[in-house]
Amino acid sequence: MEPTDSVATQRGGPQKIPRPESWQMGAPAPWLSEHPKVITSEALRDTISRFQPRTVTYEKQERRISAVLIPIYVSSEDELFVILTRRSALMKHHTHEVSFPGGNQEPEDKDLWSTAIREAHEEIGLDPALPQYVGTLDSFITVGSNSLVTPFVATLDVIPELEANPIEVAEIIHVPLTELLNPDIYREEIWELQEGKSRPVYFFELIGNTVWGATASMLRQFLLVLLSINTSDHS
Repeated sequence: MEPTDSVATQRGGPQKIPRPESWQMGAPAPWLSEHPKVITSEALRDTISRFQPRTVTYEKQERRISAVLIPIYVSSEDELFVILTRRSALMKHHTHEVSFPGGNQEPEDKDLWSTAIREAHEEIGLDPALPQYVGTLDSFITVGSNSLVTPFVATLDVIPELEANPIEVAEIIHVPLTELLNPDIYREEIWELQEGKSRPVYFFELIGNTVWGATASMLRQFLLVLLSINTSDHS
């Protein structure tokens, strides 16, 4: 396994989860009954590139437009790894939360792919020449910040040399794909909201960190698409 900056051995992290008083456990991992299989970078590129993402219509002036990068590389032991970050305590919002590199589109960005590449370079020092576009997952509007986010999946031909920008990133997290597919670390909760509404919230309990909310939702869809599990049956 590629090293991370963390020396923690327990699952879960310092994230503050704003869980409502009324909630219940949801469904198990959608891949629980899947037979373990080796997923190569070639298979990943083929599967993700064929996915047709759902688009969201919007008025640009009404909300922030953002993009995130889901970087994938092959380790020295031929294992696929996903790169995540844990936000710095210096950040005003979402302190300590685990996320993908990314952020708001700037006027100089020619498109959202450029936004994702620029933000990854600024946050973790990822060489802009390394990411190779594979595909796009569903765009979505975040609940808290009312931002339209587009996730881009990219492969890296080499194990990247990264350096966290301490203002934005406290830790760069390298997670094996096999770890994310472990059904024991996945959890779904159904949160009861106002006016009798409810929504599912997803969690991945990593060593030293909890992935939840929008990032967990993106990870979940990434895994569903990768395993060719019908996303409409698990939305």
